[in-house]
Amino acid sequence: MRIKKPVFKLDLLRVTKLSAASLAVLAGLATTGHARDNQAETDRTIPMQMLISLEDQKIDVYRGTELLSSSPISSGRPGNSTPTGVFSILEKRRKHFSNIYNNAPMPFMQRLTWSGIALHQGKLPGYPASHGCIRMPHTFAKDLFGMTDRGMHVVVTNAKAVPELIRHEILPQPLSFGTEVASLSKKMIEADPALRGSLVTASIQPDAIAPAPVNKNFDKPLRMIVTLKKPESETHTLQRLLNQMGFKAGYADGVAGRKTRAAISLFQEGADLPVTGKITDGLMREVYAAAGYEKPQNATLRIRRKFKDIYEAPVTLIDADNPLGTQVFTALDFKPGSTSVEWMAVSAEGEAHGTPRNALDRLQMPPKVRRDLSEMLTPGSSLIITDRSFARNTGLGTDFVVITR
Repeated sequence: MRIKKPVFKLDLLRVTKLSAASLAVLAGLATTGHARDNQAETDRTIPMQMLISLEDQKIDVYRGTELLSSSPISSGRPGNSTPTGVFSILEKRRKHFSNIYNNAPMPFMQRLTWSGIALHQGKLPGYPASHGCIRMPHTFAKDLFGMTDRGMHVVVTNAKAVPELIRHEILPQPLSFGTEVASLSKKMIEADPALRGSLVTASIQPDAIAPAPVNKNFDKPLRMIVTLKKPESETHTLQRLLNQMGFKAGYADGVAGRKTRAAISLFQEGADLPVTGKITDGLMREVYAAAGYEKPQNATLRIRRKFKDIYEAPVTLIDADNPLGTQVFTALDFKPGSTSVEWMAVSAEGEAHGTPRNALDRLQMPPKVRRDLSEMLTPGSSLIITDRSFARNTGLGTDFVVITR
């Protein structure tokens, strides 16, 4: 017995109508999905930052200035208190055991220092109880572990800190990579030696716009810090300059001994000054002028990328004797070719030690340094301005760590 296969007849008109309606719905869903994906992608590129308050025993996670989530914590107990300051995530391990405290488990560990301070899952009794680490509840620690990357900033403060948007002319703004040259004729270039010397003929053609090269490090945030230099003593500077001019002031040790006093007297005699052999403000001005010496800038800007030093330059902090505190500035998201970016600020020591705006008001950079920063700037880059030392825990393999307590 043969069984006939069923024959399906299609109503082409109905299919056509359904297809049109379906396509309209699908198109709407695709558009919505695409917009949602774009928004999600934009959200992911905005830098994250963790702010931890020891007084409140709380951690706040921000994306830009938007609070994403919060959780209670348990920080270091008395005698093993958690240090305050500016840190970054150095290492991440889902399963980790302490090599200091009897192989104690530290799930979802995110290391802040190589000396034993980390974020991890742990018990929360409602008060500081750890050996210095920052304990978090299981679900929060697991979720946070999946959101963070190495190099992300973690700011630990006593009182609660909140990021805020800030605008200031000293904060770097992105500069298009490369120099655009528009409508330069061959005759104009040949007539101007400066143009001939500055243009690379292999890449720039007359009557054209030079293509801007791609910044291959655009996805790698910079870590910048400005700290005060240890000032050279006036006597040390005087000895060094007198020796440079041939007055034989002895070893430049900052002690005005017999040779230094004799060199001062010889200089005074040759400059038709009263011969006293003493160091005075007037003497220092005369020596500076004779040696062509200008006081150096009193601070240093250092930059790391991916935990490696890439740049250093002298800068100036005005009123260096007054407190600055520790201020953290972070560039938000921008696209290649953008010429502006918003910044946010966090005061890591509270405004009693100085405000972010005051720190920016007191920072001065040479034009070349400002241009260098604009060309190097990438999304999520940060700038720390502090009057504290950053020498602790900041060898290669870390970002710049500033301990505020």
